Amino acid sequence: MNQRVGQKSIKGLSNDSAKTVHYKRRGKMVLLSLEILIGTMVLYFLYVTFFPGFKVSQQPMERTGQAITEPDTKQPGSRQDVSFSIKGTSISAWLYLPENLLSPVPCIVMGHGFGGTKGMFLENYAVRYQEAGFATLIFDYRHFGESGGEPRQLVWIPYQLEDWSAAIAYARSLKEIDPAKIALWGTSLSGGHVIVTAAKDKNIACVSAQCPGLDGRASGEMAVKRMGIGRMLQMVMHGQRDFFRSWFGLSPHKIPLVGKPKSIAGMNTQDAFDFFRKYAPEDYINEVCARIILRGDKYRPVKHAKNVHCPVLLQVCERDSIIPRNTAEETEKELGEYAEVIYYPIGHFDIYVGENFEKAVSAQIDFFKKYL
Repeated sequence: MNQRVGQKSIKGLSNDSAKTVHYKRRGKMVLLSLEILIGTMVLYFLYVTFFPGFKVSQQPMERTGQAITEPDTKQPGSRQDVSFSIKGTSISAWLYLPENLLSPVPCIVMGHGFGGTKGMFLENYAVRYQEAGFATLIFDYRHFGESGGEPRQLVWIPYQLEDWSAAIAYARSLKEIDPAKIALWGTSLSGGHVIVTAAKDKNIACVSAQCPGLDGRASGEMAVKRMGIGRMLQMVMHGQRDFFRSWFGLSPHKIPLVGKPKSIAGMNTQDAFDFFRKYAPEDYINEVCARIILRGDKYRPVKHAKNVHCPVLLQVCERDSIIPRNTAEETEKELGEYAEVIYYPIGHFDIYVGENFEKAVSAQIDFFKKYL
């Protein structure tokens, strides 16, 4: 009996030892796998951040037509160059006031779309609002146009939302402006900014959002379908390069803001390239810091729409190559009774010119007259 017990004990000890050896080997394999993974990630980080082979085609923008917005020479003195600051950085703006001001008037604060400047497409709207009796304030975001901020050509959404708040505060501070009647006007990317801003600022009187970017995730999915996953992964690497380099205070990595289809660019549809090539001002800089690629899909103004409590005009381009139509439909539902929606059977950039511009700006003036 004692011999049998001893044999069982030895056998039990042997099994425990085998298990211990097995777990040690397994632990070493897991540790080795982690070391390989971490090493690969470090090498990838070093490659993306410092390796010099990340060249991008420059996509030259040779103008083929007349810029849509040129300084207005028919009404001398109708536009004032003004500025205000945020966190020590100067923001350049244009102020339009109606003639023969006798009392404070409503003001429409306007911001441009992705990578634009105040000299692109916006003055024609401002002059029309001015003629209708409204004041208008157009500003350049920090890092763009005549505003300060380094690095240049940086689209960073939190900064741009801060710029909107600063522009509104400046407009309210002017003696010519009725601070209780501030309206917001945005187009494309800024069409989403005005929704987010109005959700936070409950004193906004009304909002006009033209071909608005309302859901970065949906727009990103649309881009993947258009370009393919391979090209999109290349875009992400360029975004990572710029973002990682910013950690070390290195020069930014920039890509063309507008490019031909499937090229490395912030907007790479044929209609975007053709439009900017035809209408961009002569001093237009076709560059953008690539890091916005990593953040754009996380920006979802549609999620803020339920907190907006003022009238909102959504002007939607049904054939938009950049922004899915269903994002406007979802935003309309979230806005509920505050939404007024107009659909146009046109592309994203068609709304800025010709007959489509006339239809859009006339609807906006009617909307502003109704609520201001």
